[in-house]
Amino acid sequence: MGRTRPIRNRRMNREAIAGYVFASPWILGFIIFTGIPIILSFYYSFCDYTVLNPPSWVGLGNYKAMLDDELFWVSLYNTLYYAFYSIPLNLIWGLILALLINQELRGISWFRACYYLPSIIGGVPIAMLWRWVFNPRWGLINTFLDVLGIEGPLWLLSEEWVKPAFIIMNLWGVGSTMMIYLAGLKGIPSHLYDAAEIDGANAFGRFWYVTIPMLSPTIFFNIIMGIIGAFQIFSNAYIMTEGGPANASLFYVLYLYRNAFEYFRMGYASAMAWILFIIVLVLTVVQFRLSGRWVYYEGFVGR
Repeated sequence: MGRTRPIRNRRMNREAIAGYVFASPWILGFIIFTGIPIILSFYYSFCDYTVLNPPSWVGLGNYKAMLDDELFWVSLYNTLYYAFYSIPLNLIWGLILALLINQELRGISWFRACYYLPSIIGGVPIAMLWRWVFNPRWGLINTFLDVLGIEGPLWLLSEEWVKPAFIIMNLWGVGSTMMIYLAGLKGIPSHLYDAAEIDGANAFGRFWYVTIPMLSPTIFFNIIMGIIGAFQIFSNAYIMTEGGPANASLFYVLYLYRNAFEYFRMGYASAMAWILFIIVLVLTVVQFRLSGRWVYYEGFVGR
């Protein structure tokens, strides 16, 4: 008995070592490409660093400079505006689509694929496509409005309409949110609907008192992911408008990119990155705090 324990321990140690060896590429990749850059960015946020010259310590200078930077506040406002409208619309439209395709109908899988496909296609081609859609002269939307006798707006060329244009464009990629909702709908036990129907609940009652509470963890997850994604909007604005017109679509990450790779103010850009991290962290923590009031888990309510 005394000899079997050391043998077992050696075997467990060999298995642990083998596990770390197989995981070492990911661990090294995380340390080199994620961990070290995070630490360096935190250090650079307290430095005047222009990439071409060694960093010099300025303490809170970069953070104080943000208070007097008009474009910083403009970019923050544009991003908050975008997040305030795009997140609820994405949640609602995704839920509507999930309810529509949560039907056992012939060919429904084809519709699910069609709605999901746009969410995995992004980058330059989609941005160029939407530039044509929002073209004020021969774009798809204004052409349709012209048929109805409505004069379409200038969209990407208008300070008033450029942010709503990006919000509308965001609904193009609602497929991922829809599929997460669909997975949540599939997990709702059917006997709950049967019990609600026996109790006299109509279709709206079953939706409000069964579907929404049982789907609340999924809604909560989509809210958190929506907050993170909305504050990271960059590529579409960079390709389609470059922050214009008159900085009306200068979103936070786009301005951060400009400071880092156009103005070579890497220290200031690092400070902006940490401010963005704090904003997203605070909003996420607030959502977790509030979730105890409305998120219901099976067999557990609140916290």
